Amino acid sequence: MIRGRDLRANLNAAGLIFTGEMYGVQLDQLALVLKADERRAATIAGRWRAEGKAELARLGPGPRWAWLTQAGLVACGLPYRSSAPGLSRLAHLRAVVAVRLALESAPQHAAAGARWRSERRLRSRIGSRLGLREHLPDAELHWPDGAPVPWAGECWAIEAELTAKPLARTVAIMRELLSRTGDYGCPAADVLVPGQPPRHARAIYLCSATAMPVVRRARNALGELASRVEIRSLPDSAGLPAPAPASRPGRAVPSHAEPRYAEPTHAEPTHAEPSRAEAGR
Repeated sequence: MIRGRDLRANLNAAGLIFTGEMYGVQLDQLALVLKADERRAATIAGRWRAEGKAELARLGPGPRWAWLTQAGLVACGLPYRSSAPGLSRLAHLRAVVAVRLALESAPQHAAAGARWRSERRLRSRIGSRLGLREHLPDAELHWPDGAPVPWAGECWAIEAELTAKPLARTVAIMRELLSRTGDYGCPAADVLVPGQPPRHARAIYLCSATAMPVVRRARNALGELASRVEIRSLPDSAGLPAPAPASRPGRAVPSHAEPRYAEPTHAEPTHAEPSRAEAGR
């Protein structure tokens, strides 16, 4: 049995690595990673800052953001260069963190030992070799061979869509994700090899109400590839947290809620949207 002190240390290390992999995290989402309330998450992030491992600041609406310094990245063994999350990307970064939290909250994820491979890690493998036309997904989700799930051995491309891209661009991205055979950072000759199995068994799109219509139209334009695209709604936590309601005397108001997970729909691939029961919503 893991003692309380060891559990806190493990969560602290996991929180640091999570923050580094995701570029940065807002405190309400960091609280979910740390299994704490937001006040406790702020205390822990403040300790990281005092140790020189992180920065903590209000970059936009909502809770403050935490991100790792170069010393923090080195301490975590992460091969990235430190920088504050870009202001133009804050909403998207929050949405991707919400998607990761929702997926990782699923029982299947823990049972299978699934692994999230962040866009930051994919980008670090490519470095300056990223082609002008090459698209990086927001993440990959890897399911180990032999895992106790029907989709064992698959690699999923994860896309969080807040705004609608042009239809032609969305179709092109879907085709690229579903046709690619090589890993990111591989030689150009291995990116698309005829006869080799595709790298991504499927592409999972988690969309806002604004982006959903274009993503659906793009999938319908793919022909037989459409069966490998799943479309779901973004988790509620992708948006900024609502103000806490006034507490009644003698009743505590929860500081945060667990994210809801959209269950996989991997029975038989279809072009239809998953039902609410299938989507776990």
